[in-house]
Amino acid sequence: MATYKVRVATGTDLLSGTLDSISLTIVGTQGESHKQLLNHFGRDFATGAVDQYTVQCPQDLGELLIIRLHKERYSFFPKDPWYCNYVQICAPSGRIYHFPAYQWMDGYETLALREATGRTTADDSLPVLLEHRREEIRAKQDFYHWRVFLPGLPNYVHIPSYHPPVRRHRNPNRPEWNGYIPGFPILINFKATKFLNLNLRYSFLKTASFFVRLGPMALAFKVRGLLDCKHSWRRLKDIRKIFPGKKSVVSEYVAEHWAEDTFFGYQYLNGVNPGLIRRCTRIPDKFPVTDDMVAPFLGEGTCLQAELEKGNIYLADYRIMEGIPTVELSGRKQHHCAPLCLLHFGPEGKMMPIAIQLSQTPGPDCPIFLPSDSEWDWLLAKTWVRYAEFYSHEAISHLLETHLIAEAFCLALLRNLPMCHPLYKLLIPHTRYTVQINSIGRAVLLNEGGLSAKGMSLGVEGFAEVMVRALSELTYDSLYLPNDFVERGVQDLPGYYYRDDSLAVWNALERYVTEIITYYYPSDAAVEGDPELQSWVQEIFKECLLGRESSGFPRCLRTVPELIRYVTIVIFTCSAKHAAVNTGQMEFTAWMPNFPASMRNPPIQAKGLTTLETFMDTLPDVKTTCITLLVLWTLSREPDDRRPLGHFPDIHFVEEAPRRSIEAFRQRLNQISHDIRQRNKCLPIPYYYLDPVLIENSISI
Repeated sequence: MATYKVRVATGTDLLSGTLDSISLTIVGTQGESHKQLLNHFGRDFATGAVDQYTVQCPQDLGELLIIRLHKERYSFFPKDPWYCNYVQICAPSGRIYHFPAYQWMDGYETLALREATGRTTADDSLPVLLEHRREEIRAKQDFYHWRVFLPGLPNYVHIPSYHPPVRRHRNPNRPEWNGYIPGFPILINFKATKFLNLNLRYSFLKTASFFVRLGPMALAFKVRGLLDCKHSWRRLKDIRKIFPGKKSVVSEYVAEHWAEDTFFGYQYLNGVNPGLIRRCTRIPDKFPVTDDMVAPFLGEGTCLQAELEKGNIYLADYRIMEGIPTVELSGRKQHHCAPLCLLHFGPEGKMMPIAIQLSQTPGPDCPIFLPSDSEWDWLLAKTWVRYAEFYSHEAISHLLETHLIAEAFCLALLRNLPMCHPLYKLLIPHTRYTVQINSIGRAVLLNEGGLSAKGMSLGVEGFAEVMVRALSELTYDSLYLPNDFVERGVQDLPGYYYRDDSLAVWNALERYVTEIITYYYPSDAAVEGDPELQSWVQEIFKECLLGRESSGFPRCLRTVPELIRYVTIVIFTCSAKHAAVNTGQMEFTAWMPNFPASMRNPPIQAKGLTTLETFMDTLPDVKTTCITLLVLWTLSREPDDRRPLGHFPDIHFVEEAPRRSIEAFRQRLNQISHDIRQRNKCLPIPYYYLDPVLIENSISI
């Protein structure tokens, strides 16, 4: 008689435990155990519990390969979801086998789990293991389907409302929410998340944190009348009262210095959209700036051509916004433009705007605005640029290039890689909650009753059009961070803390990925010969990039370095890149004139006509401002249940080498965090968005 000692760990999130019956079957190289009920005196499988059991078998089962967990009805109790962390089994030989689960069992079902050692298809030879791989992928592909959200955008996850093995059953102990928050101006269409599998949904703690924080703030806005006021702001200083008490060093600095040219230029380097600016070597024909126009702002003893040759002239071009129609908000037609902004990096180390044109087509009705123009002309021209920045940031840098792309990475992973695959183990922590937050994001931002319809000049169709245009131009090289800085000509630009910090994190991440990949893939042939890996890559090309060859995204990977680069891009996009464009949203947006989502008057066509009154009348009204800020406040604040970059509490890797790599990665991140904090002590505006302790492993907000 062989005795197996079994430990079963239940998740720690509230409501992770179950009252259903759990049985276990063990499969080894020498046989299979009978199905045994796991039951002892008292409560089994309570939240946070690690229960211990003994399984007796007539003979030794040999090397353990697979276990099956059977979840069945217990007495008269209704179905009760259970979150299993892992199962550990101590064999008669004393060897301990680890079977990671980290997933929900929702209805009455059987879950088969592989032993935790990472294995590609080439590492498996036993028919039972190969069949398990095929069956796991087949089941997930039957369940997770690609669906077109909007033509021209990455496809996303569609989960049918009914599927017997993993159907979501309503738990009477788990409260449902209809999407309505008192005072909140946007009704969230919860059909977007209602049928998400429990494994893709927020934990109870994260859900409660998300909505409990939103509710009181929305109600307070409603009580104060901010969501019903369609009038202009009477005074600029009144805008500071929107979020009383919700202040930081950065948000206060923004409110005090937003009108200054130095801060305007600073935001191109270290604001929430720091990947747009590029070095200008030739003034484009569509932006006819002359030396006479800008010479007074370049300093003595130089000229525009000299500064171009020195590499001190930079351009922000919003051509992608051109020609998009606008909508009405609060009964008033909104307006739009696609500006160009020329900047100069001077010897004092400041990035300064020196010329702004509010159209892609020059002409007598499109003057070039200069710092020497009247105070209100120049300020309004800069505000139009900041308006364009809002869409460049929210639609392109944030929603498209992190959220939507990361969701495609995630779904392709779930559909093509089994849990035992080393790439699944490496990447799964960086997909946590991404589908859930994207479902909320689509409901809040991109539906007829959402933010884009109620708070943005471009409306739903215009906002989507910006993303469609951007995806049609997105390239693989632009996502490879070191190349992006070189291609934009900003690799040696001083004071570019976003570049410095992102490269530090990238290098630490690339080294970690290299160690993991080279451990499991000893040769290029191992990469090229992995069919599951190749299917994952091919599906991303097809469903995320929509099969566009000009994107440069690979359809297959043939070498170890290619795989390292690809995986580093995926993880960086799902973690650090999102942190850079998301974490500071509210700090740079709370002072609305710095980041307006709509403009109520047309772009100025002549100089000398702008006054304080016309400036205020151009900015969004009170209602539109508050709707936008309330949503951005909600979607930029990470709820509880966080997992910072490098913290992997779920044990997917059990081999010693990858465990050492994880610890070394964490230590490198700790050093980066220390360096950033030391540097920030000397800065008037601290840049901490890429401090690893503030970077989430995945896009979860």
